[in-house]
Amino acid sequence: MAADTVLRGGLIVDGSGEEPFVGDVAIEGDRIVEIGEPGTLTGKQVIDVDGLAVAPGFTNVLSWATESLIQDGRSQSDIRQGVTLEVMGEGTSMGPLSEEMKKSRDFILTDNDVNFEIGWDTLGEYLQFLEDKGVSTNVASFIGSGTLRIYAMGYEDRKPTADEMALMKDLIRQAMEEGAMGMSAALIYPPAAFATTEELIELASVVGEYDGVYVSHIRGEGRTLNIALDEFLRIVRASNTRGEIYHVKAAGRANWGKMDQMLATIEQVRAEGLPVTGNMYTYEASGTGLSSCLPNWAHDGGHEAMMARLRDPEIRQQIMGDMSTPSEEWENMYAENSPENILLVGFRNPELRKYSGKRLSEVIKERGTGSRETVLDLILEDDSRIFTIYFSMSEDNLRKQVVKPWISFCSDAGSYTAEPPFTNQPTHPRAYGSFARVLGKYVREEGLLTLQAAVRKLAAVPVETLKIKDRGLLKVGNYADVVVFDPATMQDHATFDQPHQYATGMKHVFVNGGQVLRDGEHTGVMSGRFVKGPGYKDGAQ
Repeated sequence: MAADTVLRGGLIVDGSGEEPFVGDVAIEGDRIVEIGEPGTLTGKQVIDVDGLAVAPGFTNVLSWATESLIQDGRSQSDIRQGVTLEVMGEGTSMGPLSEEMKKSRDFILTDNDVNFEIGWDTLGEYLQFLEDKGVSTNVASFIGSGTLRIYAMGYEDRKPTADEMALMKDLIRQAMEEGAMGMSAALIYPPAAFATTEELIELASVVGEYDGVYVSHIRGEGRTLNIALDEFLRIVRASNTRGEIYHVKAAGRANWGKMDQMLATIEQVRAEGLPVTGNMYTYEASGTGLSSCLPNWAHDGGHEAMMARLRDPEIRQQIMGDMSTPSEEWENMYAENSPENILLVGFRNPELRKYSGKRLSEVIKERGTGSRETVLDLILEDDSRIFTIYFSMSEDNLRKQVVKPWISFCSDAGSYTAEPPFTNQPTHPRAYGSFARVLGKYVREEGLLTLQAAVRKLAAVPVETLKIKDRGLLKVGNYADVVVFDPATMQDHATFDQPHQYATGMKHVFVNGGQVLRDGEHTGVMSGRFVKGPGYKDGAQ
């Protein structure tokens, strides 16, 4: 009997890391039903893919498509690179939400131009909302430790009470049983930064009960990198979880030399049996808020409390004093970078959008104010964190990371369509090019990875880490998340000056058997699903 679709005569790169081979792939419904010799399988639709690579869909293990998928479920900037699973929830998540959180929306860190109603309470309800609404990509999420703290105790810089800790643990159990992948902690951002190591161990231990992952933007990626890595490893050991490090990096030129030791330490603990992995985007610049230039204590109490401090002349002087001093108490993005290496991107205030795409050094000169004063004034005038790009990393270090078999890839960005409202402001080019660069830059141009090794890291490694069933490999019986691309032409085009440019070279993309991309163009098919983690219990929502 003929299958729904047969991909005929392609180079099958199945995600195992083994040598590719030429063959046919048959898709029936939402599954791969047969893999055979070239020209042997029959289908109602037969697509000639001679000369093209056929691979399992890629996973974006750190996605900020939380809001962009509400605005436009086509997920175009990622789908056009072969991403068929968006894993969200770095530090904060779209649930659980109290009524107060829904009103304030302080927990939302991404798109200023996307407006939507919040009709869910829990993380599982949010992910089901996306599936029901219609998205082209599969979706999953971690529960954020920052979100847990906001729900239980607001933005206060203190230890939780016994009742507050019990509540956070109950919320983790609920999220894990709804299908969360684990718990994330982004420890440079308040209020997550206010958590002690012991608090994180206690919370992560609940994740361990469900065989979930503790994933972290560790507490320091620059001056305190070694201390932060030690803390992360201690949490993984003590909580009996599997551990993943978000965007493995040594930030700030003075810290670039720490990368070799970081990689060696991770490889040593892996050899000892500790289940630790990591991920990275393929650019030497990071992206976060301009507000990360402020000390943690300035964020105590939340956004409005921070704004009040910025209006107080005496407190402003204290903040500026801390900004100029390298610290082991918090990740000082101002002291680790110079104004020339800070690119301003995302403004809420239309009057300030003239500064989008300019370096902080340019804005300082234009405004005629001091550098630290300018940072505080911009945050106050915009009444937001201001998304900012920091040129803080080394391409040589990226090359060292790319070849590690335990490092997968991410965008750390939304998934956008290259049209308004997304093009109203610049973004980081990683939103459009992080995965294409793996295949174009590091496989074809630089030869750091074989094609089969790259596909394994793009598809199978993150799925194995998250213990997701029936995905990540081109295998009979697995879900038909399948991508077809031209290894000779796969290329990113987004730049820091012109970021809203799609990658090219991806020809066809199937998500759960639905053809989302045909001949490089989006079909409008919305076949994405809510993918559940290992702790999922049917009926938990």
